[in-house]
Amino acid sequence: MAGGTAIVTGAAGGLGGAIGERLAAAGHELLLVDLDQAVETVAAAAGARSLVADLTKAEGVEAVLASAGGDVAVLVNNAGITRDARATKMEEAAFAAVIEINLVAAMRLTLALEPRYRDGAAVINMSSRASLGNFGQANYSASKSGLVGFGRALAQRWAPRVRVNALAPSLVDTPMTQAMPPEVLEKMVARIPAGRIGSPDDVAGTVAFLASPEAAYITGQVVFACGGRSVAP
Repeated sequence: MAGGTAIVTGAAGGLGGAIGERLAAAGHELLLVDLDQAVETVAAAAGARSLVADLTKAEGVEAVLASAGGDVAVLVNNAGITRDARATKMEEAAFAAVIEINLVAAMRLTLALEPRYRDGAAVINMSSRASLGNFGQANYSASKSGLVGFGRALAQRWAPRVRVNALAPSLVDTPMTQAMPPEVLEKMVARIPAGRIGSPDDVAGTVAFLASPEAAYITGQVVFACGGRSVAP
């Protein structure tokens, strides 16, 4: 059993819930955080604690600190949104909103928890294959590549006490993906060498590995759990 508190943000969705289940199975006490009150239902099903909080606000971060309990063993920065548009037509507010939630909020929470990380703790930033650049997602791509750079800087600063890595999935079968027009989704899946869309469990399993002692020599890295999409044309 791993033990220690594991905090997962953006935990009301299918991906966050799957990550929480895998970390609970590894022996962590869970704190699931989301702005959506549905996180309470997800947490109840997993036997975990929940917190409804806005991580773009100082009081939201303070609420996490108060709810975390003792030492923190794992932080998964999974909260994120999209506001897609062509770069030339993207409104500044849409760009700023994605950066604020996907990157700045993660930065605030990660740094605020610094005194609480126990030796051997793992911070996992949920990046994306889109960090390499996606048409219509200049804001999202910027936020996800920003998480990579932020994490690499912290990996150098906090080693060897705390490991910091990024996980970059491609398409994952979640309600957000299922809402896409079928013809668009079909074309995107066709570009994945593995021949299928990823499942929440595919991603959650990789998170659990990065959080585990088996990954003790891995820090400052980006793991692409994307079915080979990162190397496809």
